[in-house]
Amino acid sequence: MESPSPVRILTVCTGNICRSPVAERLLQAGLDQVLPGGFEVRSAGTRALVGEPVQPLSTDIIHTFGGTAEGFAARQLSGKILRHVDLVLTMTSGHRGEVLQLDASLLKRTFTIREFARMLDVLEEREGQAPPAAGLNGERLAANTRLWRKLPARAASVRHLALAPDAADNDVVDPYRRSAEYYRQMEDELAPAIISILRFARLNVPA
Repeated sequence: MESPSPVRILTVCTGNICRSPVAERLLQAGLDQVLPGGFEVRSAGTRALVGEPVQPLSTDIIHTFGGTAEGFAARQLSGKILRHVDLVLTMTSGHRGEVLQLDASLLKRTFTIREFARMLDVLEEREGQAPPAAGLNGERLAANTRLWRKLPARAASVRHLALAPDAADNDVVDPYRRSAEYYRQMEDELAPAIISILRFARLNVPA
């Protein structure tokens, strides 16, 4: 029997060396703990510094939270990369617009990461933990993929309940070529969103 496809998540920022690699590597590390083989998280940049590694201060953040930056190389966002992606999580509303310029069909599957996390928090509060779908590992992977492919529409349905007080609260600050203080701000804005996404995955993983 053919192995079920993993849920494909793409994180997007500008240079693909500061913000989106942190989101990529920490989401992948956490989701691997939730359901090994169930998720494939990658990243790209709208104006990527192609081939560059993760910036050192972003690497420190990745290591602190249990991920690895090993083997990373920045890549340019393209229509080909966006093909077959189940969910796109951008670092700013501007990045979301650039994704949709490349592929308008992703309109209902593209969110800023902070906005998406707030939506999942609302879903968790309203719906609670999903009943487990027991089965063999292949069946669990397939059930998980079905759940996450329906998730963007479910999340969008509660968008009105997850609005940010200020539009800037949807964005993650760009620390590139700035002081360590901006990397700390990036961490403060990204970490809660990543935790919310991982918690939702854990509470809804097929048994």
